[in-house]
Amino acid sequence: MGAVDLTPAPGAVPPPPGAYRVPARYGYPETPAETTTRLRPVPPRQRWRGAAAAACVVLGLGLIGGAVTGAWLTGDSSAEPTRTPYTTGRTVWHSVPVDTLFPRTLKGTGAGPGGTNRNWTRLAVAADSDCSKGLDPLLRTTLRSVGCERMVRATYTDATRSAVTTVGMVVTETDAAGMQALSTRFAEQKLAARKDLMPRTYAPEGTLAAGFGDRQRASWTVRPLTEIPVVVFAVSGFADARTVDEPQPADAALETPATTDIAQAGLGHEAKGIADRVERGVRTTVTDLVEPPG
Repeated sequence: MGAVDLTPAPGAVPPPPGAYRVPARYGYPETPAETTTRLRPVPPRQRWRGAAAAACVVLGLGLIGGAVTGAWLTGDSSAEPTRTPYTTGRTVWHSVPVDTLFPRTLKGTGAGPGGTNRNWTRLAVAADSDCSKGLDPLLRTTLRSVGCERMVRATYTDATRSAVTTVGMVVTETDAAGMQALSTRFAEQKLAARKDLMPRTYAPEGTLAAGFGDRQRASWTVRPLTEIPVVVFAVSGFADARTVDEPQPADAALETPATTDIAQAGLGHEAKGIADRVERGVRTTVTDLVEPPG
């Protein structure tokens, strides 16, 4: 690019004085007029924008700090999420240690036939799963109204190693009204006593319960809770893997006189006793998380 020719054309009227002004400078040297380098745009630097941005940042930080301080001084509960038995109960399956949900040992004082004591030892804990692995299709359909967030299970044996019991929890997706409706339905329709609604077993390989399958199920219980979004269940059987032709609900097996092999072996007490203690444990855990002591 050659030098710019500023010579007026012949006959042209010269511009009045002051028509050509010196360009304003914006913080760095401009290209001299006599050079032939390519022109580049020089964006204006508007210092008021930087000052305004800085003022906004300071104001924003002040507002946030004031809100936090105000919440702290006034005890505003909106400063952090409110814990309820339902919001907390829905997270216990992954936020609480497994030994809290399913202790390594359970003590059943007076939980055996005739008020005898029982002690149970945990054999294994299953990986958390959806409900398809631990519930038969009809039981899954029955629980569809409350949804299945997650299911956790463990299998125990008694001190004599003659019985095995799988206990578990279905963490539901519903609210208090949904759990109350399910509990009412179970009570009115006697669903806990239906053989086609028995939960499945968890038979960990290499343990005493390795042969504990569907045909070995002897006694069971299923309990929708209403204070927390949990359904507790348990199913028991003989440790020698014998098949059972006529399973008996735990409540029926506890009735006296005990006339069936299942009742006489105390398998109804096994299912009920273990379910009782796991249920009690999860209730206590949720209560402590929602209302910490002190």
